[in-house]
Amino acid sequence: MKSKSDAPIGVFDSGVGGLSILRAIRTQMSNENVTYFADQGHIPYGPRPMEQIRGFSEAITNYLLQYHAKIIVVACNTASAAALKYLRKQFADVQFVGMEPAVKPAAEHTRTGKVGVLATPATFQGELYASVVERFASGVELLQNTCNGLVQQIEQGNLDGSETRKILEEALQPMLEENIDTIVLGCTHYPFVIPVIEEIAGDGVRVIDPAPAVARQVERLLEAGRVNRQSAAPGVIKLYTSGDPIGFKSLLPLLLGEDGEVTKVEWVNDSEIRLSTTPTQA
Repeated sequence: MKSKSDAPIGVFDSGVGGLSILRAIRTQMSNENVTYFADQGHIPYGPRPMEQIRGFSEAITNYLLQYHAKIIVVACNTASAAALKYLRKQFADVQFVGMEPAVKPAAEHTRTGKVGVLATPATFQGELYASVVERFASGVELLQNTCNGLVQQIEQGNLDGSETRKILEEALQPMLEENIDTIVLGCTHYPFVIPVIEEIAGDGVRVIDPAPAVARQVERLLEAGRVNRQSAAPGVIKLYTSGDPIGFKSLLPLLLGEDGEVTKVEWVNDSEIRLSTTPTQA
């Protein structure tokens, strides 16, 4: 698919987690325009059936393509696990960048041979995770935890509160007792609580943030004439949510480091997205 260089990068997630990827894209390619979709009306994705997540992802892709997205970033580990392969088949002329748990670099750098992985149930159950483990984690012990409730805490902006800390301590302490020296973040929400994770884990444990590598991959795929070189000014970000636009907007300075307008959209029978019939822009 040929797209103009000033066409936007499309990014979607179940909520605010993908802002960690958007933040990295802004750092890597500040002049790129971005259209971001947060499916907060359906959050969390983690416990949902894979087929349902595929349906949501297909509809969101169609919505982003209406805004002429030149590449689509599935900035959600759960959606990548459930739908990335399907999306690439359904939209053969569209380039997708998905989230893959950073098991490979963790396995390459661990000294103790024990790695902690934090992700949602759907990510752990998906073929993508199984494939990564099979290819790269031979001889490495992976200790897994789903961090139940952590996504919801981050969606509320509770990055270092007592409940957030409790969830992370319960997930990490058993792993630390088993002598892990590396932690893989298998959910795009989790980079926002890296300071708490590092505080709990201590200096000798490496935490792998996947966002910079994803941003670099997006830039590599766009290099063939689609990188926006027409303007040196910061790109325009357009933000959409199927949830509460006011709540989403309030988190932007904290999670993205900049403000922005957020437009409300709504689902039609969980299969089609349209601008809200009572448009709300925060």
